[in-house]
Amino acid sequence: MLTGSVHATDAAKQDRKDLIQEGPNLGQVATPEEVAALSINVFPDGRGLSEGSGSVTQGAKIYQSNCIACHGAGGLGGSAEPLAGAEMSLTSEWPEKTIGTLWPHATTLFDFTRRSMPMTAPGSLSNDETYALTAYLLYLNNIVAEDIVLNKETIMQVKMPNADGFINIYEQEKQKNK
Repeated sequence: MLTGSVHATDAAKQDRKDLIQEGPNLGQVATPEEVAALSINVFPDGRGLSEGSGSVTQGAKIYQSNCIACHGAGGLGGSAEPLAGAEMSLTSEWPEKTIGTLWPHATTLFDFTRRSMPMTAPGSLSNDETYALTAYLLYLNNIVAEDIVLNKETIMQVKMPNADGFINIYEQEKQKNK
C-alpha cells in the first residue's frame, strides 16, 4: 500500500527520513516515480493526453468484448447506465444523461474511460484501445463520423453538444468581485 501527500513529490529534494508523514502511518511514502506513474489525469485543454490512436471500427470490437455486458447493445443501457441513444435533452421534462447530452469534453470521456473501465479491470485498456473506444462512443452519440481516427490532436477538435452547458462558478465569482 502506498501513501502519498504533497510531501511525496518533494521526496527527490529531501532525505526520505525527513518527510513528515500524514495519516495513520500505514504503508510507505510514495516515491516521485510512483506518484508520476499514477498521475494520468487528462484535462479539457488536452494536457495529459497520451500518444496513440484508435478508430470507430476498432472501438466497436473493444466495446463488444469489454462493455456490452453492462452498457448493452449500441450503448443503450443494461445493468449500467446508457451511454447513447438519448431522445430527450437535459433541459426537457424527462432529461436523459448520456455521453451526447451530458459530457462537456471528449477529453473527459477519454480520461474517465482510461482510468475506470472496464469495471472488471479498471485502467487495463491501452492508450490505443481508449482512443478507439472513445471514438466508438462518440460515434454512437452522432458526435463524430464513422471514419474518424482519434488521437491527441483530433480529440481536441471534437465539439461536444453540451460543451457550454456547465456554469463556471469561478468566472462568476470573479465577476462578482470586480
